[in-house]
Amino acid sequence: MSAQFLPTACPHDCPSTCALEVERLAPDRIGKVRGAAENSYTAGVICAKVSRYAERVHSPDRLKTPLLRTGPKGSGQWTEIGWDEALDRIADAFLTAERTYGAEAVWPYFYAGTMGLVQRGGIQRLRHAKGYSRQTSTVCDTPANMGWLAGYGDIRGADPREMAESDLIVNWGGNPVATQVNVMTHVSRARKGRGAKLVTIDPYRTGTAEVSDLHLMLRPGTDGALACAVMHVLFRDGHADRAYLARLAGDTAALEAHLATRTPEWAASITGLTVAEIEEFARLYGTTKRSYLRVGYGLSRAHNGAAQVHAVSCLPVVTGAWQHKGGGALYCSSGIYKLDKTLSEGLDRLDKSVRSFDQSRIGAVLTGDPRDLTSGPPVTAMLIQNTNPVTICPDSNRVRQGFLREDLFVAVHEQFMTDTAKLADLVIPATTFLEHDDIYRGGGQMHILIGRKVIEPQFEARENHWVISELARRVGAEHPGFGMTALEIIDAMLKASDLGDAATLSEQRWIDAQPDFETSHFLNGFAHPDGKFRFAPDWAALGPYGGMPAMPDHMPPARDADAEHPFRLVTAPARQFLNTSFTETLTAQKREGRPTALIHPDDAAGLALADGDAVRLGNPQGSVVVHAKSFAGVPRGVVIVEGIWPNGAFVEGMGINSLTSPEPVPPAGGAAFHDTAVWMRAA
Repeated sequence: MSAQFLPTACPHDCPSTCALEVERLAPDRIGKVRGAAENSYTAGVICAKVSRYAERVHSPDRLKTPLLRTGPKGSGQWTEIGWDEALDRIADAFLTAERTYGAEAVWPYFYAGTMGLVQRGGIQRLRHAKGYSRQTSTVCDTPANMGWLAGYGDIRGADPREMAESDLIVNWGGNPVATQVNVMTHVSRARKGRGAKLVTIDPYRTGTAEVSDLHLMLRPGTDGALACAVMHVLFRDGHADRAYLARLAGDTAALEAHLATRTPEWAASITGLTVAEIEEFARLYGTTKRSYLRVGYGLSRAHNGAAQVHAVSCLPVVTGAWQHKGGGALYCSSGIYKLDKTLSEGLDRLDKSVRSFDQSRIGAVLTGDPRDLTSGPPVTAMLIQNTNPVTICPDSNRVRQGFLREDLFVAVHEQFMTDTAKLADLVIPATTFLEHDDIYRGGGQMHILIGRKVIEPQFEARENHWVISELARRVGAEHPGFGMTALEIIDAMLKASDLGDAATLSEQRWIDAQPDFETSHFLNGFAHPDGKFRFAPDWAALGPYGGMPAMPDHMPPARDADAEHPFRLVTAPARQFLNTSFTETLTAQKREGRPTALIHPDDAAGLALADGDAVRLGNPQGSVVVHAKSFAGVPRGVVIVEGIWPNGAFVEGMGINSLTSPEPVPPAGGAAFHDTAVWMRAA
């Protein structure tokens, strides 16, 4: 057959959710992958990771058949079995756990390996239909969500395409050059068309910082202090829009009084920035009405993450930037979508009295911490889809310990033999997004997109939806969704959401769900009962964990540097990886090289470390060995290790999350991946 380009959408856990066009060379083979030029956000631009997707989908390392463990856990001893036997074994383990301890002994575990609502959400339908233990998903965005909701009341913001009409774009806590390339498309348009400036606020000189007009390299965990000092200057120098504040914000007088002592001098001592740097940025921000604040996730992944996001989110309210096209802010667009997920996730069977485990605390759950088990039974059976907890979750040594329990049955549905799959009892091969139907929504943009199957599944790979439906039949779970195809669920979801049907969406490819300007910019009021932004949030209403500041402030990190652990560790994303996706492709591995500790030259000299030397990083949870590299683009006392590498890529086989804490981030939980203090010495 002749090659043709077919439309689909990127499924990966990236805010862009790009509209794609994929070259089909044969019924089971793809060629080139490109961005859809007609999509107003993707605009024909995609990242290198996805553009070379043929390398991933056709990798010789793809899992090909179901595999049954025949040796000790983690031994790598497997035998091939058929799909019926594999599903029967999983169902038998689930039924045995249920008979022995009750349904809560089964914990289906998932996350964001695909962001497709059908293929990702079906495991929830099985969970709810059977009353299995629930999951509170906290690994990624809970602290950021809480910080944004605290002030705004809803997770939405200015249309990201408006960045092209901005005079100033502030990239705070993100690295879009590596993690969301489409942001840079719209920044480039603003620079070329309006002479706009780009400011990056980040603890080290990222690829985005390199191309910015101004980079504020603050200490990790001090973003709230910087935001408060900027607001101090805005009020002091007459850049606060008092008329706007009087109409649409509460607590303004209390905020101004509170900020009186949050001076640039105060913030300089906390952030490591100079007073001049803080004053320069505050003046630039305060005098530029069309200022677009793009809030990333980096500043939220700390114990004080929610407090930091709230403090930063106050800035466009103080200046009234929301009133202007190209002004305002965006953290995430999730609140604009009104897709009915009742059928796809089985929400009509949801029983909130069933216990829910914190996803980030899987190590504590599987090792029987009574705080997590809540007087219930141990977890003795799991199905894992779309995630790799042995690598990505905090306190990974304890996670591994839990997976090595002999009384725990684990089935992993995966595309590659991940660290988690290596510790499973049964591994079953999964499709990629090109091999099944699904529907997607953007996080950093505004489109609902359909992704129709482009090629036939590789080897014996099966889609998530089919696996869940087959397991449901075997364990006696009942729900209409189990008897439908993925496309039928998409069709029903769209109709229930008053968004047409699957046939129409397949033809038009996407739906632009961005609200009108007034709604996007909160000009008719914020999403609280009184319609006003909250500088003094009701934190207790957002979650059970206390200790939050009453007003925007510097909330100290939980694991700050001290005499025994003088370095702050930041585990930032790598350009060629996406969490643990793409770590299996040879091109990505070659371009990233190996796990590396970026260290300020003076710190390296003080430890007598030369580039390439092995260095050990440690804290009370454990230690890891990586190779050192001097880098002037990081503050003294800070060490950066980019990428969530497979554990085996490290010198001693223990990954970077051996060092990160599983303690919940207030107010509602979350993982503090960037809130880690370590000692460092030559290995």
